[in-house]
Amino acid sequence: MFGGQPSKTPFCGRLWWLLCLAFAGLLGSLEARAAEILLTGAQDSPGVQSFTQALQARRPQDRVRFALLSSLPAPDRLPADARLVLLDLPSLDWRLQTPNGPATLVLRISRQQARERLGEATPAQLSLLWSDPPMARQLRLIRKVLPQVRRVGVLFDRHSEFLLKDLRQAATPLGLEIVSERWDDTNDSRPLQRLLGQSDVLLGLDDPDLYNPKTVKNVLLSSYARQRALIGPSAAFVKAGSLASTYSDQEDWLAILDDLLDRPTATWPRALYPARFKILSNQQVARSLGIEPIDAEYVAAQLAEGEHRP
Repeated sequence: MFGGQPSKTPFCGRLWWLLCLAFAGLLGSLEARAAEILLTGAQDSPGVQSFTQALQARRPQDRVRFALLSSLPAPDRLPADARLVLLDLPSLDWRLQTPNGPATLVLRISRQQARERLGEATPAQLSLLWSDPPMARQLRLIRKVLPQVRRVGVLFDRHSEFLLKDLRQAATPLGLEIVSERWDDTNDSRPLQRLLGQSDVLLGLDDPDLYNPKTVKNVLLSSYARQRALIGPSAAFVKAGSLASTYSDQEDWLAILDDLLDRPTATWPRALYPARFKILSNQQVARSLGIEPIDAEYVAAQLAEGEHRP
């Protein structure tokens, strides 16, 4: 009655060992793929901790941690297979001490900041993730919300002048003309007034010498006195009185980091604008300028669709 039962035991034993070996191999493979992801900056803060914890939650298979810059050795003394994420300019200055060291992502650096520190070349060990919105995206935002506009006014100084070439190249396919005015002395409003008289809308560049808490009142009051909207330069300026801007928030940056960290470091781009973004608009300003309310989600989807087309 039970004569055939013992013959199954060796097979079950072999199956058990095969499963154990497969499971052990899987664990070993996962352990081998675990990466050391080191975030660093000159200061710790609740915001930094929140960002680090959010990245940890996205990448439970990796070792994600934040370390104060002051606690770290020279970059070339860190493990070569680690992945560095720099959160501020002091950490970039530290990383530039030596070309040796781990592959490095520089998070949220403006093109102006990069040019001041790096010139026109990006060191091979760095990947720069731009904080300022892509100029082409901002111009396409103008096209969507202000379709009648033709002349886009841009203030610049010696720090941001280099951006004008790219801006004009982005404007041409959209049928827009860039009208620029140098503004070296922000206490002198004449360049601003001349520009307002020659343009249909202002586009703010990410230049803290021109757009800061000291200049914001003059720029906004002068532009709206002429019934000219200001686009950009950031979400903070929209809250202060700019009409609208594209921007990337923490969730967007986490998604971008998560994607890059999945790739081999050799494939990281030298520089990257965030593909994920949102639009913030000031509806009170839109009403005061007689502009139709802006459906931020719809316009963002339209802009993203246009960027994804071949």
